[in-house]
Amino acid sequence: MTIDQLKAARRAAIAPFIAMDVKREATLLEQAGARIVHMEVGEPCAPPPRLVREAAIAALAGGPVGYTDALGLALLRRRIARHYAETYGVAVDPQRVVVTTGSSGGFIMAFLALFDAGARVAIPSPGYPAYRNIFSALGVETVELPVDSGNGFAMTAAALRQAHAAQKLDGVLAMSPANPTGAMMSDDCLRDIAQFCAAEGAPFISDEIYHGLTYARPARTALEFSDRAIVVNSFSKYYCMTGWRIGWLVAPLELIRPLERLQQSLAISAPTLSQIAAVAAFDARDELEAVKEGYRRNREILLDGLPNLGFDRLAPADGAFYLYADISRFTDDSTRFCHDLLHRAGVAATPGVDFDPQRGHLSLRLSYAGAQADMIEALVRLKGFLARR
Repeated sequence: MTIDQLKAARRAAIAPFIAMDVKREATLLEQAGARIVHMEVGEPCAPPPRLVREAAIAALAGGPVGYTDALGLALLRRRIARHYAETYGVAVDPQRVVVTTGSSGGFIMAFLALFDAGARVAIPSPGYPAYRNIFSALGVETVELPVDSGNGFAMTAAALRQAHAAQKLDGVLAMSPANPTGAMMSDDCLRDIAQFCAAEGAPFISDEIYHGLTYARPARTALEFSDRAIVVNSFSKYYCMTGWRIGWLVAPLELIRPLERLQQSLAISAPTLSQIAAVAAFDARDELEAVKEGYRRNREILLDGLPNLGFDRLAPADGAFYLYADISRFTDDSTRFCHDLLHRAGVAATPGVDFDPQRGHLSLRLSYAGAQADMIEALVRLKGFLARR
């Protein structure tokens, strides 16, 4: 007996990561000769810092690049711990740091370590699509809490208490600055969520991948308010190392051995060359701050230009490098709108349904992590696209 067609497991029947689908489609158009302005994926256009590249080259010239310990290079774990003291004034034991294959690997390991199938975890909506998709693959139920202009686009402890009273929550996952909105939690909001989780015995996972990329006030780490929080971070965004696939977790000591066992079997270790290079990233602050100034200029260009085109209802954009826009005056189908925008105007944007399955048909996300010239060109193309609709 032969198998004519293999059937994927039910756990694989998750929603697509639409931003990556848009990127693939945009790349195909480029290969066919089109000039595309990429605003669909949150990826810095700047190269990794010079010190990062030099460290990687030196490591390659030095001989074999083998596995590291499953928890990561001791040097990198110490440097990450030092980062918390220097940046936030928080003492972190290097033994609590786990180096991961990007934040994505960190999420998978944290979710596996903390939640059994059937657990219920609160997440914001709109929010990062991979939260929902990974949880779905693991059999974990997401409890999506709407965030909008009424609550500053931030999850609140009051909303968590209400959801928990309706049916017990087994965990909470929050992000500040947030994707796709760029919104930041207030210090009181972050503190209240940490206290709620502590009182209810629910793990609190804080996604801090966009720390460093704020434009009015610095971000606060959840570790300032709770040493029981599990922090996820990465070298992808502020440090311009997306393709290096290197991130980290900070977790309570009792989770370190379970996380180590998971890492041993899921990845053995994070990429060694990337770990060596990441140590140097912390010393590239001047170069990285110059890159951030480019984002700030891009943000100002779009915040000035988009309202003139009718995109006058925008999420706060306190940090990260995204603008989340209400497009209900133009369409009630953000997927079709973004498809037409890509194919008719050559601007790649992500429909809001990627981030909010219920309300996202009325929104889109634009990334301003690209070149300044692209932001200006995008406004010109958007104006022409809207004029022809």
